[in-house]
Amino acid sequence: MDKKSDSFFDQVQKTTKVRPDELLKLANSVSQSNLKDEATLRQLIGQVAALANKPVSKEKEDQIVQSIMNDDMPADLSSLSKMFNKK
Repeated sequence: MDKKSDSFFDQVQKTTKVRPDELLKLANSVSQSNLKDEATLRQLIGQVAALANKPVSKEKEDQIVQSIMNDDMPADLSSLSKMFNKK
């Protein structure tokens, strides 16, 4: 990795407490997954929640699954953040 990547991963680790190797492992897992398979999506959501040490309610999981399967995921981080912060 180059210095810019190291800086990015250092920042992510400081913010999320997730180690870069865990993040890369998850990214690799996602890139090889069928994101149109509901069981696979639920497994990935569980992995992300566990990695981030953040609980995901059944309702939020359902919303995420449906958004991904229907290609309704927001394209920008601001909208994505709003989606996840809805009660």
